[in-house]
This record gives sequence, C-alpha cells and structure tokens, in this order.
Amino acid sequence: MQGRSHWQVAYRRLRSNRLALAAAGLFAAIVLFSLAAPLWADHVAGSGPNATHTTDVVEVGGERREVVAPDGTPVGPLWFGAGGSFFLGADSALGRDEMVRLMYGGRTSLAIGFGAALITTILAILLGLAAGYFRGWVDATIARLLDLIWAFPVLLLGIALGTALAVGGLQIGPLSISSGSIWIPILIIGFIYTPYMARPIRGEVLALREREFVEAAVAQGAGPLRVMFGELLPNLWSTIIVLFTLNIANVMLLEAGLSFLGAGVQPPDSSWGTMISTGAELIYTSPLLTILPGTMIVLTVLSLNVLGDGLREALDPRSRVRLEAHAGSYEPERGAS
Repeated sequence: MQGRSHWQVAYRRLRSNRLALAAAGLFAAIVLFSLAAPLWADHVAGSGPNATHTTDVVEVGGERREVVAPDGTPVGPLWFGAGGSFFLGADSALGRDEMVRLMYGGRTSLAIGFGAALITTILAILLGLAAGYFRGWVDATIARLLDLIWAFPVLLLGIALGTALAVGGLQIGPLSISSGSIWIPILIIGFIYTPYMARPIRGEVLALREREFVEAAVAQGAGPLRVMFGELLPNLWSTIIVLFTLNIANVMLLEAGLSFLGAGVQPPDSSWGTMISTGAELIYTSPLLTILPGTMIVLTVLSLNVLGDGLREALDPRSRVRLEAHAGSYEPERGAS
C-alpha cells in the first residue's frame, strides 16, 4: 500500500486537533463577516462607511430619535428597531453607522494583516535563504541589516515611519503612494517584521545546508539559485506557513496600535484600530464604540495564534519554532546557528 505524503499526515493531525479547527472556523467567520460589508451596507443599513448622518432622524417603535443628540452624543444600538440602520448605533458626532464601519474596518485590518505578512514572508525568504546558504560576508551583511531593524522597538519604529510617510507619502522612482493609502502601513509593517521571520528561516537553512541532499545537488552541478529554491525552499514550507499565520496576528496588533496613535490608517478610512481611537473619546457615554472593535481584534488574534500553534504541531511535531507574542519576536529553538 502506498504511504501517505507529509502533507496528508499533517492534514490528519490537524483534523484531530479540535481546538485548532475551532480557531480556524472562528477566523473564517470573521473573514466572512468583513467580506459581507457591502451587502450589509447596501441592503440592510442603507449607508456607506463614510456617510454622515449628523442631522438625520430615525423612527424606532413609533418614536423619532436623532442620530446625534444636540450635546453630540450618538445614538446607541437600535438592533433591528430602525430596519437594520444603526444596528450598533452611530460611531461619533458625525453619525456614521457603527456596524457598517465595523465590517469595513475589518476588511482594512485583514487586508493590512495579509498584505504586510506576505511582504514580510517574501523578504524573509530571500534574505534567510541568501544568508544561510552563502554564509560568510553575505550572512554578515544581512545579519547586520536585520540587527539594525531589530534594535528599534517595533511600535516606536512604526510610529516614526508612519508619521513621516503620512505627511508626504512615498515616492520610489515611478512608483508613487499617497499619504492616505493603506499601502503605507502595509509596507511599513511588512518591513519592520522582516527580521523576526528571516532569522528562524536563516537558522533552518544553516541546518539544512549540511544535509546530504544538498551536497548531492551541488555534486550534480546545481547552481546556488537551484539549490536554494529547488532543494532548500521546499523543506522550509512547514516553518514558513506557521510563521506566516502567526505573523498576521502580530501585524494586526501593530496596525491597531499605529492607527490608534494616528500613524497607521488615515481618515476617512476605518480600521479596528482607528475605531478604538474614535471610540475612546466617548468611552464613558458609549463604551461599545471601543469594546466592539477591541473584541474583534482579540478574537482575530486569538484564533490566528491557536490556529498557528495547531499548524505547527501538525506540520512538524518536533519543531519548537514559536512566536513570542508579548515581545513581538520570533525565537528559533531548533536549527539555529
């Protein structure tokens, strides 16, 4: 009977991990919730994410209510009392629909999470493979570059870069990115987190480089690129998948922090971080404006961390590559130089 492949065995392990499957289900539900934003906005709320309703009046149970009271306090959750409009109330003195903003904010936060994690992964793979395979001065140069980024606290470095680029945008040759584009936080966070993923990959490459299959490929005349991408990279996918999943959670936490401090997503776009910042101004009168986006961040990060741990156990039970979530850094405990 034909033996099962590595991926088939990993799938069987993952399928038996009910906690990881529950986390995957929760994350899928959050993604679907965010993707359904246009449907809710068009067919239920009848309002866009940036539409203001300062002077509007809604009718609930035969009673007319102002969306924003004269003292500036927004209306609270109306559930389905107003036919779906302002299901979670209004978000500020501008009277924007909180439910619509929450769903669209999720799209922005998830887009930044996936986009920045993808950029980090690509850069980390290229730098980790080059440093681990060539060693010598190439490894030393890349290591010093990563150490330079590593030396700065991620939040402070993100604030510095975000504030600078939020003023004048980014111009790289023919490529121009406006200051309000979400590509600014995507590129900043993707750059900042590169060392935390490149170092574990470099450690894995240093260990794999001495294996017999690499020596055999070199003996057959394979060049550096073929060895790195044809022999080494396929053996790194389990580590890369785990780190990518965990990195999305870290990225979303950093984006929320930067947006809360005004160095991330710029108005009028919304993310869960900007919604927390807006809701903090009304924390005493409308605490849900802060609690709701904060809860969404917690659930997303928790589901991704549990799923990432489940993937680690399924893909390589002996591996102890883990993410130090509280420090925002990856620690390789196996295969390090």
